[in-house]
Amino acid sequence: MNRRQTRKPSRGPVRKPLHFTKMHGLGNDFVVIDLISQHIELEEKHIRQIADRHFGIGCDQVLLVEPPQHPDVDFRYRIYNADGGEVEQCGNGARCFAKFVRDKKLTRKNDIRVETAGGIIELHVTANHLVRVNMGVPVLEPASIPFRADTESASYTIDADGWPTTIGAVSMGNPHAVLFVDDINNAPVESLGPLLEKHPDFPNRVNVGFAQVASEEEIHLRVWERGCGETLACGTGACAAVVAAQLQGQVGTRVKVHLPGGYLWIDWPGRGQPVTMTGPATTVFEGSI
Repeated sequence: MNRRQTRKPSRGPVRKPLHFTKMHGLGNDFVVIDLISQHIELEEKHIRQIADRHFGIGCDQVLLVEPPQHPDVDFRYRIYNADGGEVEQCGNGARCFAKFVRDKKLTRKNDIRVETAGGIIELHVTANHLVRVNMGVPVLEPASIPFRADTESASYTIDADGWPTTIGAVSMGNPHAVLFVDDINNAPVESLGPLLEKHPDFPNRVNVGFAQVASEEEIHLRVWERGCGETLACGTGACAAVVAAQLQGQVGTRVKVHLPGGYLWIDWPGRGQPVTMTGPATTVFEGSI
């Protein structure tokens, strides 16, 4: 009697689950991935899939934790917007980064030096579990932002679809345009934000902040982030808004910045000095994909 031989179906390459942590800083949300204990090559299409709120996990940015490339820093921190493009800096993400590496026991330090595409930043976890970030010295020289202007100024006027618009231009490791408005609730974030994001005077595109100065100690802010749209909070945007407002004589050296997702404390002693940002970081859940 002949027995019929059954063949096992051939199997394709085995895909290992990618472990991640969902976090947020004042509602600016992130998927944080440890690429020290995990080894995977993420392409732009993978970033877009992860960030998709309908077919993926959903986030404003994907943050990657990697081994350092320089001996005097603790980690490398890479940031990708939801559209898959890598960017230089993210302040809310930096606070989540600090909480993540301590929660995962990748370090026990309270003071952490991290390399980013925008330069080295220093993170400090406080006794009450807030994170203070040394964001570095703001860049005001137009060509280094980069922004097309003949000379450096506290404010500039550019044409936005036929309308003259006055802005401040600052880089906090990533470029920002700051507009001052009378009513933050009715600011033209969704109409003017996309126009300025892709304005030809900003060759690398730009984040656009709409700021209402309430007093010398308080600002209300909404931010249209390049590659994301409006977010609930933007740490570098808060820093840029305080710098632009101080250069125009509207605020002092310590400012509480109110964003849709909460508030941050921003300290800037003045020109040539680093900006310091203090605020919370929250873990939402752990998962794998």
